[in-house]
Amino acid sequence: MANLIYSPKDILQQEFKQKMRGYDPVEVDEFLDNVIKDYDSFNKQILALQEENDRLSAKLTQSGKGGVMPSAAAPTRPAAPEPKSSAVTNFDILKRLSNLEREVFGKKLDNNNYSSPSATAETTKRDSLSDNNSSDMEKTRLF
Repeated sequence: MANLIYSPKDILQQEFKQKMRGYDPVEVDEFLDNVIKDYDSFNKQILALQEENDRLSAKLTQSGKGGVMPSAAAPTRPAAPEPKSSAVTNFDILKRLSNLEREVFGKKLDNNNYSSPSATAETTKRDSLSDNNSSDMEKTRLF
């Protein structure tokens, strides 16, 4: 601990020279009394903290010799992600899968060259859907 210049006793016994228009001696004494009280309480707190520090250091050295402390043995796991974000992720994956299937099976239908009117209507519908979802397909390709 650092060397202290004044002890509570030194503060209490300090005498000040009085000059003309100087400070009120009663007010100075009251202030110094309060400073002494604070000084004593800080000294008590320092001693208590030093005792606690010594006790915890001894406990740490004993636990280091005897084994691993239970709190250090089992590191805590990070919390599971929120279900809401998981649901959004699952939805995004399903949407991407749907877009991929549409693109793969849609090309298969074009390669077969069906001449039926229902196939032509389906191809037109698929083309309009693919135009609307082109940004989703670009995201899927990046994925």
